[in-house]
Amino acid sequence: MACSEAEWLQALPAAIGDHAYALRAGAACITLGGGELQLQWQVQAPRQIALIRLPRLRVRFDFRHVPEVERHAFMQRFDLYTQRGGG
Repeated sequence: MACSEAEWLQALPAAIGDHAYALRAGAACITLGGGELQLQWQVQAPRQIALIRLPRLRVRFDFRHVPEVERHAFMQRFDLYTQRGGG
């Protein structure tokens, strides 16, 4: 993801909505119905394109015991809240 860890942590609560979660260094556990989502992230070297340097995070999503329909609904919201965009 093209964001700093500080930006990620700021966006995370809104992106996960009303789901309960617990944070620890480089990880979060989010309760989704009867299952959970384990998120893990690592800061990566910035990506440079010409004179632009973009921060990067490697993010791993590990859904456990979450039905596909619920995973899809969660990711739709999550993607909307973490998208970067231009015109």
